[in-house]
Amino acid sequence: MDVCSTCGLPKELCVCESMAKEQQKITVSDERSKFKKIKTVISGLNAKEIDIKALTKTLKQKLACGGTYKDETIELQGKHAKKVKEILLTEGFNPESIEVKC
Repeated sequence: MDVCSTCGLPKELCVCESMAKEQQKITVSDERSKFKKIKTVISGLNAKEIDIKALTKTLKQKLACGGTYKDETIELQGKHAKKVKEILLTEGFNPESIEVKC
């Protein structure tokens, strides 16, 4: 049986990630990249507390777009800032901690 090194609870009962989701200060913005393409950038996530690879995969699937995780940010192809906030809320993030810049 796996035990969480932070809280000492079994992995099935671990609450570390849900507590970390409430404490994040996330910024979601639409930016123009080179070649005048629009991308949505999600920053402010702590990679040590949250499984960002799984979150990136979930966002890409729900928005039906391409994207990547690099340098502590998630970049998605297209203009999705408002939809991203809704998805982050369903994933358990605190609504006051998500700032959307369009």
